[in-house]
Formats: sequence, C-alpha cells, structure tokens
Amino acid sequence: MARNPAAPTHPRTGAPPRRRATDRRTGAPGPRRAAEGGSPAGAAGRAGAPLRAASPPSDARPAVGASHFEVLQALKRRGPATIVELGAALRFAKETLREHLEALVFRGLVTRAAARRGRPGRPEILYALAPAAEAYFPRRESAVLTDLVRHLLVEGREAELRAFFTARAAERREAARARLEGLRGRRRLEEVARILTEDGYMAEAESDPAGRPRRLRLCHCPIRDVVAVTPLPCGAELRYVRELLGRESRLVRVSYLPDGDASCSYSLGGGSETAGGRRRGRTAR
Repeated sequence: MARNPAAPTHPRTGAPPRRRATDRRTGAPGPRRAAEGGSPAGAAGRAGAPLRAASPPSDARPAVGASHFEVLQALKRRGPATIVELGAALRFAKETLREHLEALVFRGLVTRAAARRGRPGRPEILYALAPAAEAYFPRRESAVLTDLVRHLLVEGREAELRAFFTARAAERREAARARLEGLRGRRRLEEVARILTEDGYMAEAESDPAGRPRRLRLCHCPIRDVVAVTPLPCGAELRYVRELLGRESRLVRVSYLPDGDASCSYSLGGGSETAGGRRRGRTAR
C-alpha cells in the first residue's frame, strides 16, 4: 500500500507515529503508559520524598454534566422508572435519553434491571439510582454531627465525647496493626501514612537523606467542623497514631491546621523541630 506523503512520520526513523488506543464505548483516548521507572510510586519511596496518595479517595465525586444530572434528579423524584416514564418528565428525545442512561449505568450511578412486564413480549427495563449517586444530592451529616457535639458539651457531657473518640480509634486499631506487622522505620511510617490517607487525612511521610523517618504530615482534617468545636478528636487521633508508630516514638507537633497552618505536622523522635524560629506545640500525649 502506498504511503500518504502528507501523513506525519517520525523525524529520525521515518516510521508513522503509533496510534493511541481509544475507549471503544466513548472514543476517548486511553491512558498513556507510564515511562519505565518514572511512576509516582517509585518516587514516593525515595529517601526524603513525601509519600502521597496514589489515587483519589473512594468518596471523591466525579463531575456530571447538566443533562446527566437532570436524569439523576428525575430518578430521585420518581424512583425506579422506564425510559417512557422518564421521557414524560424530561425534555430529551427517547434515543438521547437512552444514551444518557447507558452512560450513567457505565459510570455506576444508575442501575438497570428487566423487572417489569407491561404487556406480552420482552420485559420493560427499569432504571434506578445506584448507591453511588447519593453523593450528588445534599447531605448534612457533618452539620448534624457538629450540632450534636456542641449540644453534649453544653450539657456537660464531655466525658462521654472523650470516651466515644477513644472507642472509635480503638475500633480501627487492630486492623491497622495487622497491616504494620513486621514493618520498621521508614516502611512503617509510610504504611501509617497510607492508613491515615484512607481515613481522609491526606497524610505524607517524610524521611531524611539517610532514609530515617523524620516527619508525618496530615494535610487535611476530615472532621474539621467538629475540631472547631472541641479538640477532643485531636487527642484521640494522636494517641492512635502514636500506637501505630510504636510506643518508642515521640511525636512533637510542629504545625496545627486549626491555627491556620497548612497541615498538622509531627516530628518523630522528640527532636527540637522549630517553625518560624520558635518551638511549635509539645510532645503528644
């Protein structure tokens, strides 16, 4: 076959460029292969490099377009429905609506089931919201929890709150310890950072040039509204982290999110870490 002279070629070899694979459903380009030895995981393990989350948290909410959200809203209001029933409430043509529904099914936001027979022949397909779609509708758990904490404090029941946060940490302790079995030094600190990241803290483990664990940074507080009312969760979490790192570890707080810092950072080993020319915080208890 004759080569098209206008087609682009490699400047050195003269070969045509490789075509990037595409998704057969959407036509979008597929992911590029990472260069050998250049993956983020390889960088995270180097001495002095912080350990970062490799992927978004499981509760991250990908964006949906306005048309897709209209479909989700209609299913929220009506409950499980057929295309005909949804079409009566929406402005889309039947085939367009079908495409939107299939795209939402593909994304795990809508389920489909052949569960209703209206007349002889093939059963009608019912579409319904999947549990993952609930993240796209208003939620107020954080505000309710904060109000509850504030109420208990006003009623003088601080001891109950302290016991709750301590018990919550204890429930997670055994599973975390199993993951840390046999790990020491930098590897143990990195696994603790992974565990805390899964809990929502966006933790980073930092080591010195020799590979010794140096600092643990918590870049996000998943219960910051509660911490604004009471520091009780901070004490419980610090005791939890100290237990995971080992009884011999001494954590010295060098920065604190509620004070306006970028992270809650802790120096390991009880060193005299400073920030802004002065000692920040004290050994965690």
